[in-house]
Amino acid sequence: MTTQLARRVRRTSTVLLAGALVVAAGGPAGADVPEGWSNPSEVDPVEAVLLLVGVPLLLFVVITLLVVVPGIVKGERFTPGGQATEDQWFGGPRQGTAELPAPDSEGSQAGGASARW
Repeated sequence: MTTQLARRVRRTSTVLLAGALVVAAGGPAGADVPEGWSNPSEVDPVEAVLLLVGVPLLLFVVITLLVVVPGIVKGERFTPGGQATEDQWFGGPRQGTAELPAPDSEGSQAGGASARW
């Protein structure tokens, strides 16, 4: 039990040390604006939230509508489990297996698989 506790303490201290190093490395980012550069005005927090949250949310809604609306116009239903679809056999007989020829003799190759063990 003490070995697990020691490992947990080492992991926690390693994570905390790594976080502290990342925060310390960000210190130079708080420097003043160099001379000759423009000093931009403060950004309004409401405007920033509208720009950073509102625009992606608006794009999400528009893309969702572009995908869903054509199906709704066609009359498709959207159910949680998905729609049940009929089995399809592309290029096969129209009536399903009813149109397949039945074997007419013991040596006939018609009528399905003829695998042997």
